[in-house]
Amino acid sequence: MNDDDTLRKLQQTEFQILSTFADYCEREGLNWFIDGGTALGARRHGGFIPWDDDIDVGMLRADYERFVSSARNDFPKGYSVHTPDTTDGIAGMFAKIYMEGTSFDTVESLAAGIQQGIFIDVFPYDRLAADSTIAARQRKQSRFWQNISYLYHSPVVSVPHRGCAGAIERFGCRVVHRLLRIFLTQQTIVRHFNRACLIPESYASDYVLTFAWPEMDGVPIDDLRNPATIEFEGRFLPCPSQIDSYLERMYGDWKILPDESDRKTHLPLHLRFPNGKEWFSSD
Repeated sequence: MNDDDTLRKLQQTEFQILSTFADYCEREGLNWFIDGGTALGARRHGGFIPWDDDIDVGMLRADYERFVSSARNDFPKGYSVHTPDTTDGIAGMFAKIYMEGTSFDTVESLAAGIQQGIFIDVFPYDRLAADSTIAARQRKQSRFWQNISYLYHSPVVSVPHRGCAGAIERFGCRVVHRLLRIFLTQQTIVRHFNRACLIPESYASDYVLTFAWPEMDGVPIDDLRNPATIEFEGRFLPCPSQIDSYLERMYGDWKILPDESDRKTHLPLHLRFPNGKEWFSSD
């Protein structure tokens, strides 16, 4: 398979996982919505962003906890649900649904010792504090502990610079990784992250955020509590009810396509598909 064929096969496999997830949530009465680049792709392209290689969905915290609790035991056969507090090596503070019998190997997953299948990501959305000072602290501390988690699990992380500066940054990350492995555990990191982002109801505003990626503005909770529907790859799926406003909060002017040089597909090192076919990066 060439890279274009591989990308399309990967998208189709991820869409199969998404469809299974959607059917499960409908059966269990769980509220959810497509998120991030998946929502952008649906609104702008009617499906995947042509060069994108992942699927993101979101859930408000109560539905997320119900999903994780129930899906651990009765999610459809052939799939498995993983979270950082149940699966060693999971660095992101959100859930992943793997298709069993597949592989999606990256530099980071291999360094963390994860046998990672082709997956979709499920992000919990939590309430932002009404007090701006507390909200800023939520963002800062959750971002800190999410970054600590990535460094704890893998010495190989993306750094902002190239050349000598990049080499120094990469060396520093390896040193920090070794120290974190001595002084912290995965459970400790998860506990600190949750403590950073979860607040009492009495402190909460009417806005929510996924604190695994706290860079966007908060989203009105009612936009996610009462989702609309939008077509994605021929299937109508729930999305934020004010999707244009949601995309503006996340991407700014989302209608403008990026320059061709920025339309990058981040295929992993190795893929194994459900039919056993494999693909290896040539890089």
